Amino acid sequence: MWGTPQGMVYLATGHHDMRKSINGLALVVAETLGHDPVGAHWFVFCNRGRDRLKILHWDTNGFWLHCRRLEQGRFHWPKDAGDEQSLAVTARQLRWLIDGLNWQNAVAHQPFERRAML
Repeated sequence: MWGTPQGMVYLATGHHDMRKSINGLALVVAETLGHDPVGAHWFVFCNRGRDRLKILHWDTNGFWLHCRRLEQGRFHWPKDAGDEQSLAVTARQLRWLIDGLNWQNAVAHQPFERRAML
């Protein structure tokens, strides 16, 4: 179900064919990214025009495939990741990406760490 990822979130760098469905994207995850598609991780794919995203993830006994199409604007998708086939991001950064923010340069409040009071 749509919620917070239990594992890592991986952005599949570059652009991908948005005609691919669950089986095609699961094959990309296994063969190109080198991850097991049946697990707690979420995998995010983007098209060449950077106006469509697909998120693939496993839940209990089946895959979820979420699609997002922007009617105007573009996602801030990483342009060049070097030789990396995927980039690991946090669930918070994924939310920023979906909301149209530049997730790579966003500055947010850091989680509070409890310390012993003197």
